[in-house]
Amino acid sequence: MREPHICPIHTRPPINAEQRTDPRRTRTQAMGFCCLSSQRLSTFIRVSMLFLTVFSLLTVCVTADDTESESFLRLNDVPAAEAFIDSVDVAVIGFFENETARGYKEFLATAKQMDKLPAALCSEKEVWAKYGIASDTISIFRKADLHQEHLKVSEAKKIDTDGLTRFFTLNNIQYVTEYNQATAVGLFQSAVKTHVLLVAKTGSSDSDPLQQLFRDLAPKYAGKMLFVLVNGKEKSNARVLEYFGLKSRDLPRIGIYDGASDEKWLMPKGKITSERMQSFCDSFLDGELQKQKEDKTPEDKTEL
Repeated sequence: MREPHICPIHTRPPINAEQRTDPRRTRTQAMGFCCLSSQRLSTFIRVSMLFLTVFSLLTVCVTADDTESESFLRLNDVPAAEAFIDSVDVAVIGFFENETARGYKEFLATAKQMDKLPAALCSEKEVWAKYGIASDTISIFRKADLHQEHLKVSEAKKIDTDGLTRFFTLNNIQYVTEYNQATAVGLFQSAVKTHVLLVAKTGSSDSDPLQQLFRDLAPKYAGKMLFVLVNGKEKSNARVLEYFGLKSRDLPRIGIYDGASDEKWLMPKGKITSERMQSFCDSFLDGELQKQKEDKTPEDKTEL
């Protein structure tokens, strides 16, 4: 008798006790797998959140830099540069080839901090040639003494906001410059050595219109005399009053200080008018004050 044919594919070996599936073991493995998957998922979520946070911060920083740069006036040709310089007492221009240049970000930060000082950017070589700029340079153009101050970035040992703030402050010589310890350095470094001073209690009711007369007169003497406002109420300016032999009750007064000769003159007492101030300044430039000097006694050289 023939034995029945058994298909080997469908033939399963007998299952012994070790091969039988333990339901508890299956549940344990499933739970372990779930825990492992949960841990991996949690790690993935944390890494993803960290990545998104870093990406967001970088995006914000880049966007902020772009926005900050776009907010500055860009001088694209010579007429634009000339109009900008001519429109203000003191103009600051950052001549940078591109936004990755050394000192570029520091320039933006300083100019933003000193927002009362007009600043612009320029990358056009045509404008560079007009003002003799050959490499990345931060320049200040002053009307009061017809001076240009250029800081070549490549020659600076260090470029930071503190240093640029000092550079801006020292060179912020307006048609009328308020006297203080910082501006005093710039005033005495200027090639224009003759200073016309209005010593007044700034803020008082009678000083505001007087200051306006003073400011209106200053442009007429650009490159010849620097006009300086001294607040007589400030204790730090007591030395100026003492140098001119003034007391607080004597204010306001107009005086001239000539750094070249270290001589001083006071305009005679009386109502301060534009005509009297102009006559006083002209008499110095004509040499008349020097001939009629009130005090002929030699004095020790003194700085304000």
